[in-house]
Parts: sequence; C-alpha cells; structure tokens
Amino acid sequence: MINLLPPEIKSNYRYARRSVGLRKWVIAFAVALVGLGGLATYGLLTFQQSTLQYSNQVAAAEEQLQKDKLNQTKKQVQDVSSSLKLAVQVLSNEVLFSKLISQIGAVMPQGAVLSALDINKNNTGLDLQARAVNYDAATQIQVNLTDPANRVFAKVDIVNITCNSQQAQDASYPCLVQLRALFNANNQFLFINQGAKQ
Repeated sequence: MINLLPPEIKSNYRYARRSVGLRKWVIAFAVALVGLGGLATYGLLTFQQSTLQYSNQVAAAEEQLQKDKLNQTKKQVQDVSSSLKLAVQVLSNEVLFSKLISQIGAVMPQGAVLSALDINKNNTGLDLQARAVNYDAATQIQVNLTDPANRVFAKVDIVNITCNSQQAQDASYPCLVQLRALFNANNQFLFINQGAKQ
C-alpha cells in the first residue's frame, strides 16, 4: 500500500509511535524502581526485626544468668579450689610412719635401737632418739641414716650423744643418741610422693 499522506502527518505518526514506546519504557522503569524500593524496605524491616529479636534474647540470657547467681557459683568454685589446694598441701606433708619406721629399723646398725621419733613443726624432718651399746654404734646410726642408698634422709645431724651406764634405763643400751634428720624432697615416706617412681 502506498502512503499518500503528507510528510508532516507521516512525521507526526512516527513521533507518536516513538512516544508510545518511550512511555512504555518509562512505565517499566518506574515499576522496577518501585519493586526495588519495596524489596529494600522489606529487607531493612526484616533486619531491624532480627536485631530487635536477638537483643531481646541477649537480655533474657543475661537475666537468666543473674537468676542463676553466676557470681555465687564462681565463689563456690573458688572455695572448692581453695579447699583442694589445702588438702594437697596437707597431704604433701603427711608422713607415712609405718613405712618410715620400718626403713629406719632396717638401717639401724648392730647394737642400736630406735627409742623415740618426733616430727618437726615445719614437717620437713624428724627428731630421732636412739639407744646404742657403745659410742661407735651411736655414731654409726647417723652414718647409716645419711647413706643415700638407704633413701631415708637427705641430711642427719647428731644433736647429742650421752653414754652413761649408771643413769641408763636399759643397761644393755647405755648410750642415748639424739639426732635431727631432714627428709629428701622426693622421699617415699610422704603421702603425696606415693605415686612417684621409686
């Protein structure tokens, strides 16, 4: 078909078609912008609601911890820990006398007997009293107790030796020996060292 319209009308039709197309594009962009704005608004509202919900959960958890008396529980744990430390400290100084007396008896020289045993105030050693038949046997007690092979004491000092047959209670052992002994740090006669290698 031949278009016999004047050129002005043709031009108007052409611009009208273009205007309709542009109008459709503008409407599509406007709808897209409204959709994006709606999505952004929904996301912000959801984010704000989640933040509020989590802050409420944190507040409830803190309130629950306060109800559970967290500080009181911590104090009780510290008290138990202190008691345990005290028990370990007491047991570390607890002497197993049954083993100790057996070992001391085993290293006593011929002609000497153990007559008394007292623990020091600081629990690091003992005050020993023994009886012997003569002065040589009395000094041999100190030598035997100090011997590292016997694993009894780190150091033994003679405090006093008195040999007087007239004042002795037992005539067969006239010499009285007083000794002061210091335990080894890893001796086998303390309760706390029972698990250690011998």
